[in-house]
Amino acid sequence: MLAAPLLALALLLTGCSSGAAPEKTPVGVPGQGAAGPQSDAASALRSSPSPLPAPSPAEIPDLGPETLAQIPAEARQAFVVTGEEADSYRSSAVLYSRADPAQGWEPVAGPWQAHNGMEGWTDHHVAGDRRSPRGVYTLTDAGGRLPDPGALLPYDEHPRFAVDGEGFFGEPLEGSFDYVVAINYNREEGVSPLNRTRPLGLERGGGIWIHVDHDGPTQGCVSVPEERMEELLRTLDPEMNPVIVMGDAESLRR
Repeated sequence: MLAAPLLALALLLTGCSSGAAPEKTPVGVPGQGAAGPQSDAASALRSSPSPLPAPSPAEIPDLGPETLAQIPAEARQAFVVTGEEADSYRSSAVLYSRADPAQGWEPVAGPWQAHNGMEGWTDHHVAGDRRSPRGVYTLTDAGGRLPDPGALLPYDEHPRFAVDGEGFFGEPLEGSFDYVVAINYNREEGVSPLNRTRPLGLERGGGIWIHVDHDGPTQGCVSVPEERMEELLRTLDPEMNPVIVMGDAESLRR
């Protein structure tokens, strides 16, 4: 486990204009009749307030302009993983959706407890640093040791997802890769999470996944409980161009 990709955003603004109200016929001018109902309507038009501007689409809370700018305009699902501190391995996760771009983002699942890299977060992940890469990355491929639970993303069931041994605190790692979603950091899109191609080079790490939590920190991945992984796999939709937004809370506010 070690590293991940991707990013950007979109806002929709609308406006309108109205014509000027017709002039009211003066009252009491020689040769003119008294003002009628049409004159009263014209006066009401002149005194009516201007139309209110359309509200801006809702943004994902606690994300700063730098982070929001990395979410692609075409992304309509965002899995936001927020670390407690820059050097903490504890985090929380919320899935947002914008089925209607005019309405903006809304939470559809979470918050869930999560873990990230043992040493926290980094803007420049390298192999073996035990930190999770900050950033916005696309999510296109999934897999696991267990049969497909109904994933919408392409799913690779393979025995090579089996893992054993112990985590940093002696917790068993068995079952951690029963379900995974590849984070597109330093990897090719459209292939199994098991693919080891590293476009940025081996020194920049790779194999950064969302996977089943083992009650402890990771080498650089993000982990959530197994039932949440199943829910995520059934919800992340390639038609909605899902991304993960990940980092410590302070960095995500940039």
